[in-house]
Amino acid sequence: MPGDIRQASADPFPIRRAQVRANGASFHVIEQGQGPAVLFCHGFPDTAETWRSQMRAVAGAGHRAVALDMRGFGASYAPSDVGLYSALHTVGDLVGVLDALGIRSAVLVGHDWGADVAQRAMVMRPDRFRAMVSLSIPFQPRGEISTWDELRRQGLGDLYYAFGMMKPGAKAHFEPAERTIPSILYWLSASPPPGTGWDPVDPARHMLRPSPVAVPSWADPDYVHHTIRSFEKTGFHGGLNYYRAAQETFDLMPAFKGALIRQPSLYVWGAADGLCQLFHPTPPTPEELRRLAPGLVDVVRLENAGHWPQHEAARRVNAELVKFLGKIGSPREPDVAGRNG
Repeated sequence: MPGDIRQASADPFPIRRAQVRANGASFHVIEQGQGPAVLFCHGFPDTAETWRSQMRAVAGAGHRAVALDMRGFGASYAPSDVGLYSALHTVGDLVGVLDALGIRSAVLVGHDWGADVAQRAMVMRPDRFRAMVSLSIPFQPRGEISTWDELRRQGLGDLYYAFGMMKPGAKAHFEPAERTIPSILYWLSASPPPGTGWDPVDPARHMLRPSPVAVPSWADPDYVHHTIRSFEKTGFHGGLNYYRAAQETFDLMPAFKGALIRQPSLYVWGAADGLCQLFHPTPPTPEELRRLAPGLVDVVRLENAGHWPQHEAARRVNAELVKFLGKIGSPREPDVAGRNG
């Protein structure tokens, strides 16, 4: 597959790649290692390849690392219908992938939209997802009004970046990928000079400004190349559907209003991430976040890191992830079941 990131054949934890059938659809999955399962969920604009450093660390710690191209991305199922991108569908994808791989339960690791999907999965299917690590996105239970209506109430309806991404012609602004992927990686990171990075409510500091570098210093060139090639092939429509379907997710989930995440969890965020600065302008304490996620183990703030902690601070993220997995221990019963995919 052109643009794949491959390891040397001597690697003790070789990568395994497959297309699996989950709930009647095809998903691209990469695996590494053996043991209790850890399922990685990426965000926008990304693919499963974003997790290669974390997968290697998890495999080395005695776990089975699994990452999928999420619905709408890479080589996975990508319906055009916005209505097929609600959390009911995306959480169903995670359950279906576990079923296809014969995995009974897994720890979830999610970033950006992948974190949001992982959080919904923790609430909806605690029988299948026993713990979670959330990168960059803090958990918010389903409330009385949606996030989008709350932003409009605050007067941010014309400013908050995501509203522009919901518009029908938004994908044209993200093309060509060769230009926009480096821009998004650079401006959302901690690399820009202070006061110039991405600000989610300042249109003048948007993410699609030309990047001064083709590859940020913290990024693997092969990863950047793979991401560009992937979106040149798929376009951005599927990824943008996550934004467009967000209100539908809210409308479909009144049964989960106020539901908390009670399984063990870890929250990791970059201090230079514009999105995190909007979510919590003052650093949140574990006690504050534990009101919404009673099983929260710790909160990790990463200095000199922006919206891409899995790359910008890979060693620290890997160490925290392995430490968290050690704290929660192995599942009480084997997490490998008979395949029924």
